Amino acid sequence: MNVSSARAHDRGASALYRRRRVTNVLAIALACAAALFGLAFLGWILWTLLSLGLSHLSLSLFTHDQPPPLEAGGLRNAIVGSLLMCGMGILIGTPLGIAAGTWLAEVGNHRKLGTTVRFVNDILLSAPSIVLGLFVYAAFVMTTGGRFSAVAGALSLAFIVLPVVVRTTDEMLRLVPVQMREAALSLGIPQWKVTVQVLYRSALPGIVTGVLLALARIAGETAPLLFTAFGNDFFSLKITGAMSAVPLVMYKFAGSGYENWEHLAWAGALLVTLFVLAVSLLARLFLLRKRAAHD
Repeated sequence: MNVSSARAHDRGASALYRRRRVTNVLAIALACAAALFGLAFLGWILWTLLSLGLSHLSLSLFTHDQPPPLEAGGLRNAIVGSLLMCGMGILIGTPLGIAAGTWLAEVGNHRKLGTTVRFVNDILLSAPSIVLGLFVYAAFVMTTGGRFSAVAGALSLAFIVLPVVVRTTDEMLRLVPVQMREAALSLGIPQWKVTVQVLYRSALPGIVTGVLLALARIAGETAPLLFTAFGNDFFSLKITGAMSAVPLVMYKFAGSGYENWEHLAWAGALLVTLFVLAVSLLARLFLLRKRAAHD
């Protein structure tokens, strides 16, 4: 009886093992197929972008402003506008995000208010950018006489930067060992010096990575700028007036029907992609530096 029970148990275990093995192989095959499916479309998009955009990259793209239909020109005004608004967005959103993330990690970590702030930050992190653009339009553009401006565009981009930097700063500071805080405080060092000279130094690569990822995200944003910066066909450094940006020009030129405008749209798309790629690689370098420092 014991022998037959043992044999039955072995047969059942063997069948269960085969079933689990088949399920595992099937799951791996489906996962690989899904990954290849996604990579194929990504490769198709990149190939199309390179084939249509690379041939229209030239020096005039950086030295001439956007042209009228059927005339030669470039994207100088749009490139400068994008750099200005992205730079101002980073300058506005980064200090606020670092301050809020520091408060969450050091003060609000064990408070109900901290949980609420994290919840609101997560909502803001996942909010569509067009909603943020509409908010800035209603809260800033309409209250200033309906004037579109680069400042309004930078504010809408800052609202995209803010939750990314808050989350990154919070996470990076919480990863700093508690022993470092206790050791510094035991020496009589004030809390603000501990934060600035100990915690920020340890978390700096991660915080910088978060800022760079936020910059990569806002570089290609179009929707919030439609309601705030609006666009400008001419070169302008006046941040209180309407200003162009590469995503806005791409939105305007891509479906225009004019061949020269469509060529500039593809060239602008390639520029944005290369910029995002460069920023992402820089962020990866900072992450590798952080890991090497810990090792």
